[in-house]
Amino acid sequence: MSTVYVPINCEFHDVLEATAVRRRPAIFSLRDPAGQPATVHARIVDLYAHDGMEYMRLDDGRVVRLDHIISVDGVAQASFTDACALPAH
Repeated sequence: MSTVYVPINCEFHDVLEATAVRRRPAIFSLRDPAGQPATVHARIVDLYAHDGMEYMRLDDGRVVRLDHIISVDGVAQASFTDACALPAH
């Protein structure tokens, strides 16, 4: 699994924010730390940035880098183009 963070598209980030605001469980398809696909049914409790990378914290305690998400509730990250960059500090 790559350790280089690839910023996600702003519109896909909006999808994640809307999912978090609804405060209901969603189905996430993602790559686990070993790079293997996984399906998770959980609720987003936080979206945040740390050390130039963006993460989501789920209600099951799992923390996932946003660039490891394949889809949320069937909305594929790959269907969006042009990533958003984090502002420089």
